[in-house]
Amino acid sequence: MMNCVIIDDEPLAREGIANYVREIDFLRLIATCENPVELITVLDAHPVDLIFLDIQMPKMSGINFLKITQNPPIVIITTAFPSYALESFQLNVLDYLLKPITFERFLKAVTKAKEYHQLITKPAFPHAAKDTQRVDYFFIKCGSKYEKIYFQHILYVQGMQNYVTICTSQGKYLAALYLKNLEQNLDGQSFIRVHKSYIVSIDKIESIQGNEIFIQSHRIPISRNYYEHVIDQVVKNQLWDKIRFS
Repeated sequence: MMNCVIIDDEPLAREGIANYVREIDFLRLIATCENPVELITVLDAHPVDLIFLDIQMPKMSGINFLKITQNPPIVIITTAFPSYALESFQLNVLDYLLKPITFERFLKAVTKAKEYHQLITKPAFPHAAKDTQRVDYFFIKCGSKYEKIYFQHILYVQGMQNYVTICTSQGKYLAALYLKNLEQNLDGQSFIRVHKSYIVSIDKIESIQGNEIFIQSHRIPISRNYYEHVIDQVVKNQLWDKIRFS
């Protein structure tokens, strides 16, 4: 099941796409929004896999939203203006639907989205689950070279579109992986998601101040949706408070 959101300033357009979504058994409509500003709030509150995004809207255009949003969900453009197609595909949208949208064309686009979603969410290391003893390292491909990464050396991981940057005590490595895939293969007792774009090693956290985590010289942001979870998992069980000395 894919969670989806519709963003369009026209009520009839939103309702038309919503009716199509209700006909597709692998789609779940999470919210409808009049503009991308509302969408930002939805993304903070719910996991979203697919966005149906109009282009010309008040407050912020769909194109501008894509330009400023890091690692967005899968995007299908829905618009009456064909002139934005090239720029949209340069921003990695999956498909471009011209209004009025027929159900057949809609079905073709969301089927493509389903196949792509299955591709990017399958385990990055499919054989790991078969191992009775978990190894303490993995390999990633960096260009023509295979780099060995030890879990214990990881400081944090940053997701960027279709890539991740793995920052370790040995250096930084760029790999063609999705952050969600990598997270599935990291030990939940040793690593924690602190932001939609960041995972950190719990043992490497030196301090937390405000909405930032400090690891060596690195400052990693904590989003407001993850803040309470981070404090509960990282701090509370190890917090010495109101200590009295006799």
